Amino acid sequence: MKHVILGNGPAGVIAAETIRKRAPHDQIVMIGCEDAPPYSRMAIPYLLMGNIQEPGTYLRKDADHFEKLKIEQIRGKASSVDLKAKKIELDGQSIAFDKLLVATGSVPVQPPIPGIDLPGVHPCWTLEDARAIAKLAKPGSRVLQMGAGFIGCIILEALASRKVKLTVVEMGDRMVPRMMTAVAGGMIKKWVQEKGVQVFTDTKVESIAQTGSCLTVKLSNGKALEVDLVISATGVKPNITFLKSSGLDIHTGILVNDQMQTSHPDVYAAGDVTESIDFSTGERIVNAIQPNAADQARIAAISMTGGDAQSLGALQINVLDTLGLISSSFGLWAGAKGGDHIELVDPDTYKYLRLEFLGDVLVGATCLGTTEHIGVLRGLIQGKIPLGDWKETLLGDPTKVMDAYLAAGQAQSAWMN
Repeated sequence: MKHVILGNGPAGVIAAETIRKRAPHDQIVMIGCEDAPPYSRMAIPYLLMGNIQEPGTYLRKDADHFEKLKIEQIRGKASSVDLKAKKIELDGQSIAFDKLLVATGSVPVQPPIPGIDLPGVHPCWTLEDARAIAKLAKPGSRVLQMGAGFIGCIILEALASRKVKLTVVEMGDRMVPRMMTAVAGGMIKKWVQEKGVQVFTDTKVESIAQTGSCLTVKLSNGKALEVDLVISATGVKPNITFLKSSGLDIHTGILVNDQMQTSHPDVYAAGDVTESIDFSTGERIVNAIQPNAADQARIAAISMTGGDAQSLGALQINVLDTLGLISSSFGLWAGAKGGDHIELVDPDTYKYLRLEFLGDVLVGATCLGTTEHIGVLRGLIQGKIPLGDWKETLLGDPTKVMDAYLAAGQAQSAWMN
């Protein structure tokens, strides 16, 4: 059996290793398109901070790791997939497969802004991007970052550590608008500004122009800023352009079932490329977070080798550190239709907790300024544990989630026995 894995990020690596454990004699080919060993994009900010060197981003530190596992590595970029012939077109050569896993991850979204292609404008997504940014983001240099979402806030911290003069522009009405409530996102903005970062929300970049040795950036709020570097962190999308004529069922991402199988029985997908079932709603979503990619990769690999593994659904989980302020959100953090909530706010200490209920079940939560409740909140939401009278207790004091979790768990265990 020949397993071909398109993509050598975390999902591809975990899948390849899982297949090897389950099928010691099968052929495994893993394909990546960059000039580096398999690495973690999430480690790039630490590279920019100077906490690690490039080898520190590598997913496996032993240079012979994949060779020892007899996982063949190929460098190349897929241009198309022929499902009938079961072949991949790759830089002028064809690679046949018996089972295929698509784990090509995400690519940055490039907004349609005049001047976005100028030198000095960079995404921060690859090691090549990081090398270019490191040359320009020197202490005292003027940097404008477009986007203050999850990825943007991670990049923001790396840039701030390099002692640049940083301005962040976000189209939304708050920072991290896709994982934080309005109140929590506003608190993060205030925190970041107090750390010396200029932040404009409800603002767009209208154009970028070369002016001598610098760039002039015009904003929708009427301001024009001269900067040395522009970082584009305006979001990502599934990296699936090469599949458009393949015949696979694709919407925003590749449609998969709970075994990570696509519309073709011998083709699977895992990670950011997938459009899978949301744990909380039962609807399809693209859940581009690394824990989800790792879980899907394991399930796909088991399925590809004849095993029985099923996803319970993609749970939305986000945990973020923004210049020392920890924020997190889980499940239906924006609330459920017909549900209710409790919100606890302490702006002076940057503490925030909001719980979302549907009936007596916790379905979502948002936290700021503490990690104390993270595991408990995830457990309550993922377990769909009926809280009973404890819901009223939490509506009065949401910090009692640990007590509620223990009590509700004991009650559920007693009922099952």
